[in-house]
Amino acid sequence: MIRRIGADRPSFRTLEFGKGLNLLLADRGEAGAGGDTRRGAGKTSLVELIHFLCGGDAPPGSPFRSDALRRWRFEMELEVGRLRTTVARSAARATTLEVSGRLASEVGWPHRAPVDGNGTVTTGPRNWEAALADHWFGLAAGRGDSPREADRRPSFGSLFPYFARRAANGGFAGPIPSSARCRPRDRALSLSCLLGLDWTISRRFQRLRERENGLRGLRQAVRSGVLDRYLGEEDSLRAALTVSRAHARKKKEHLAEFRVSPDHEDLVKEADDLTVRIGDLQRKNTSDAALLREMEYPMDGDVEEAQAPLQQMFREAGVLLPGTVRRRFEETNEFHRRVVENHRSHMSAETASARVRIASRRREMQSLDERRGQIMRILESAGALAEYTALREEVGRLEAQAEALEERLRDANRLERLGADLKAERARLRRGLLDDLHERGARVRDAVHRFERLSQRFFGRAGSLTIGAGDDGPEFGVEVPSGPIPGITPMQIVCFDLMLMELLSERRQSPGFLVHDSHLFDGVDERQVARALQLGAERANECGFQYIVMLNADAVPEVGFDPEFAIEDYFMEVRLTDAREDGGLFGVRFD
Repeated sequence: MIRRIGADRPSFRTLEFGKGLNLLLADRGEAGAGGDTRRGAGKTSLVELIHFLCGGDAPPGSPFRSDALRRWRFEMELEVGRLRTTVARSAARATTLEVSGRLASEVGWPHRAPVDGNGTVTTGPRNWEAALADHWFGLAAGRGDSPREADRRPSFGSLFPYFARRAANGGFAGPIPSSARCRPRDRALSLSCLLGLDWTISRRFQRLRERENGLRGLRQAVRSGVLDRYLGEEDSLRAALTVSRAHARKKKEHLAEFRVSPDHEDLVKEADDLTVRIGDLQRKNTSDAALLREMEYPMDGDVEEAQAPLQQMFREAGVLLPGTVRRRFEETNEFHRRVVENHRSHMSAETASARVRIASRRREMQSLDERRGQIMRILESAGALAEYTALREEVGRLEAQAEALEERLRDANRLERLGADLKAERARLRRGLLDDLHERGARVRDAVHRFERLSQRFFGRAGSLTIGAGDDGPEFGVEVPSGPIPGITPMQIVCFDLMLMELLSERRQSPGFLVHDSHLFDGVDERQVARALQLGAERANECGFQYIVMLNADAVPEVGFDPEFAIEDYFMEVRLTDAREDGGLFGVRFD
């Protein structure tokens, strides 16, 4: 519950708050109709100031970043539980807050905070938020919690906006999201906490989603080829591993049979020389074989054919000179016969010699070929040391490749098993969520009935709050009555927020106040606004919480209230105006 909000500047309009409904009004000047000067009144800035003094940041556009307010020191007096406390903060020193009062000395600060002689604790925004989360929502951070575990708890920044919605953050877009920055998974975690469900189930769903996202990213990287060299698809890896193992095994067997020849290079040179010599002998035999074919040509017929014309010539000459010619022919014929016989003898000798040379070369060629075959067999069964080393390195490379493929296959198997495990974990979590909703059914029904009753007061027809178990965690929804009802979304927000305040006030786990900015009621029928103000006042009085509403004075409903309800009783003493330079909350104008 907020008691007072002030500043160290006299121009600031100090606000004193009481129990129940507190209606802060702002008058609009003449410029209000044609131009937006409402920021000069400071109603919306009050919501920002409450967040700022509760540890919130000052985002771009925040009034506390302006030069006019940056050095101001603001303070808020409030009750945290039953501990009267004052907190002060300046935008110029936004990283520290000064907390004094009973809370400063009695709170178990999550992190060490120095206390001065006046009992004032100087601490940081996150430490202050953690203290408020402990006292308001029962979220004491464990001393042994790691930063990661602490981050998975419902954060103060995701819970507090349900009690002081900000239009600039999308807080009025609907009842379920407290701000546009709040992710659906954070909403589930926050609402589970606020509605009294087991919020650790939502946290486990968050962890599961993180692991699933990581697995999905790995699979996408594998499919796109980014991680193909590191992981790969299981089926293709298994096939590649089979082939790689076969190659490695074959090379290893070859290595086992390999024998190193010390004179390997000499044997290779000798085999080359033998090949050259065999080729030379072969060419010589070819030449001698051609000579034999020429020398073995028959000569007897040739001699007789050569003598025939000679005999005819001498026969004709003998008619004229018979004695002389006959004698001369016989001499010539005898000479020719001896020449032919000598030639035959020479050719016979040459033929025999050629045959001997051919036979000798063939024997030598056979011997050389046998030696070359012996060398080749040696080379086939043994190799050089360099070849052995290269083969051994190849075997090592293939074995390493197979091991790498085997490791990748194990990783792919782990991914597949992880996918199956995550699927099973999701089923277990959903079953646990169903069990929790069943075990805490009384709390669920209480919230549903309260929302139904409040919406019945607004719309004349009951709306419904749905709380169920989805595949991705708890799901929350609001269904509204059908029909042309003006301002239905703002009234849903009012119903939802009042329902939360009723529940948490009974459990004594709330800030003790609910703040609604005038932006929530923009465009809403005045009868609906009247119902919201009257219902808020009734529920605040009955449940013991504080309902702070900022409203333009000309937007205060004149109709729609019950006869016995006097809205004037809830007007705050301070009344803001944008008609004067000093009429706003801060007493000064700023951009």
